[in-house]
Amino acid sequence: MPMVLHISQEQARRFLALYHFTPTDVPGVFERLGTVQYDPLNPVGRNPDLVLQARVPGYQVDDWQKTAYTDRLVYDAWDKMACLVPMSDWPRRARLRAHTYNLHPLLLEEQADAVAAALDARGPLSSLEFADQAHFTDRSAWYGPKRIKHLLRALWDRGLIVTHHRQGGRHYYDRAERVIPPAYLNAPPVEDEDESTRWMLARRSQTMGLIRPVGDPSIWFGCGATARRAPAFKELVEMGTLTPVQIGENGAKGWPAYLPTSALPLLEAPAPAPRVIFLGPLDSLLWDRRGVMQLFDFDYVWEVYKPEPQRRWGYYVLPVFYGERFVARMDTRLERGVWTISHWWWEPDVTPDADLLDALRITIEGFLHYLRAGEVCVGEDVDALVKETVVGATANPARFILSLPK
Repeated sequence: MPMVLHISQEQARRFLALYHFTPTDVPGVFERLGTVQYDPLNPVGRNPDLVLQARVPGYQVDDWQKTAYTDRLVYDAWDKMACLVPMSDWPRRARLRAHTYNLHPLLLEEQADAVAAALDARGPLSSLEFADQAHFTDRSAWYGPKRIKHLLRALWDRGLIVTHHRQGGRHYYDRAERVIPPAYLNAPPVEDEDESTRWMLARRSQTMGLIRPVGDPSIWFGCGATARRAPAFKELVEMGTLTPVQIGENGAKGWPAYLPTSALPLLEAPAPAPRVIFLGPLDSLLWDRRGVMQLFDFDYVWEVYKPEPQRRWGYYVLPVFYGERFVARMDTRLERGVWTISHWWWEPDVTPDADLLDALRITIEGFLHYLRAGEVCVGEDVDALVKETVVGATANPARFILSLPK
């Protein structure tokens, strides 16, 4: 049995900063993380955009769509939630597809042939372009009331159809054999439960970088039953895929976690050059909210689905990361080419110095490029230092105009 590594919280934070935020290109992000979560909300780009701009210099909103729908390097799949995953995953997700389809029983399977015939005759279609627009009266509203949306979702879950492309976030579907490359479509599927569980746990560890075996319940979808995960983690350690660690201070027992064995050299790497990073709310660094609190002392709750009176921070608040820690939160949106920073909250123990503010200026410049924004508007109660930094970022290039509410 491999020896458990004992590392400090500082080492763990540095490891995660290097693992997640060492700059690369879009294919490199998928090679490193394996999975990027998708969400349709689009205040400042969708979640994949935010994940990628945090890691890919010069990235702009929707650049990922070329990687997915032209180059066909990744495809839409159900992982932790809706995600983008590498094409090479297709045979390894066979058991998950079968399991997910079972969540949608009796969804008019007899109409599958009619869907296929429509796709054959007319090419990729969205749910709006099918003749059947009848409503269910007894189905979950998560996919809407229309019967065709539930049918398409059931066929998508099962892998009979896939997302050919998106327009404005809307799926356009086609037969899997016309999208998934033959090398993956025809590869032997992984159907053994134990093998599938090990692979999914290894992938989840890869996506997060550091995973606690008692992590937040939301991270375990598709990773097998609770009773199966403990032996699967042990088997992955014995196989050399994962390395067990104990994270603690001053010789204390600490708390257990696993990291990808391939990433062990990062524990000895020097600290990354500090830069400010705006994170998406569903970035995989944040998936285990309790782990983030435990390691970074950062309590983050995504409040987008809370009624406004119950929100502490705001509708779409992005965590702000600097060096090896979280330093602030930003409530923000893009509307008609104007990027608005409505609110900014420094963490209680943060006093921004010249280096942090200069790094923030660089990131603001990059975020304007990422959004293709023409103007930036800063809320009246935003910290004066942040306002000054925005002014510095928008002064060069001169086409950016600062608009401050009166």
